[in-house]
Amino acid sequence: MKHFLLAAALTGAAATAAVAAPEKYVLDSSHSQVVFNYNHLGFSTTWGMFSGFEGEIMFDQEDPAASSVSVSMPVMSMLTGWEARFDHFMSKDFFEATEGEMVTFTSTGIEVTGENTAKITGDLTLNGVTKSVVLDAKLNQVGDHPMAGKPWAGFDATTTLVRSDFGLGKFAPYVSDEVQVEISVEAMKAE
Repeated sequence: MKHFLLAAALTGAAATAAVAAPEKYVLDSSHSQVVFNYNHLGFSTTWGMFSGFEGEIMFDQEDPAASSVSVSMPVMSMLTGWEARFDHFMSKDFFEATEGEMVTFTSTGIEVTGENTAKITGDLTLNGVTKSVVLDAKLNQVGDHPMAGKPWAGFDATTTLVRSDFGLGKFAPYVSDEVQVEISVEAMKAE
């Protein structure tokens, strides 16, 4: 916010000064993943993944706090590595998912915490429930993609979700209620 106010003041003081606006980047679905894991009965860590999802980032490199992100993915695009587990997740015990049901995340605020880090707060809608979550995010790199020849950006983020908050608490606490989430995305500047 301080950066925005300073930029606005400089614009008012000098008519020739320009304030950079966020630029639209779209996710590269082939290089963007959401990986999750949870403890299974104390015996193992079980993993799953979402991939091939869509989203956009309005990225302001000069003032990252003015950026925003929105992402959506079909629940049924979840990968579990075992068909019976996927079927169980889609059953009435958990999602009772239907074709077209989406998981969405829309940022509501960004707090810059370091040179390449930020806390991204946003609304996560999962299983028909919307809750505010915070992602610990890191900007990996911004620059021209060596093969595509256009501006590209890469980000990683982590968070912990409590699945019972989203009506998905079956078998807790034996199967951990906390789910660790790791996100890695690439995004290309929109044409």
